[in-house]
Amino acid sequence: MKLDTAANILAKIGNPTRLRIVRLLVRAGDEGLPVGMIQKKLKIPGSTLTHHITHLKSAGVIRQERQQATLICKMEFEVLRNLVDYLTEECCADIDAREDAA
Repeated sequence: MKLDTAANILAKIGNPTRLRIVRLLVRAGDEGLPVGMIQKKLKIPGSTLTHHITHLKSAGVIRQERQQATLICKMEFEVLRNLVDYLTEECCADIDAREDAA
C-alpha cells in the first residue's frame, strides 16, 4: 500500500460516525448489514448515513450490494488488512539502532 492510499483511508475513517459504521460492519462479518439496520443502530438520519457511506465507499473501505429492494453494506476486509499491515510492517525495525546509540 502506498502512503497516499493509507492517508486517504485514514482520513475517511477518521470521523466518529464513520468509525462506528466500520466497526458495525466488521462485527457483521462477510454478510454485511442493510443500510436501514445501520441507520437504526446508529440512530442517525438517512441523509447523514448516506453522506458517511459515500466517503467510506470512495476510500474503498466498504462496498454496497443490492439484494432485491435492500441495499447491503459490506466491509472490504482486504483493504482493512492491507492498511493494518502497512501501519505495522516496520514494527520494531529501529530497536537495534536505538540500542547501538545508547
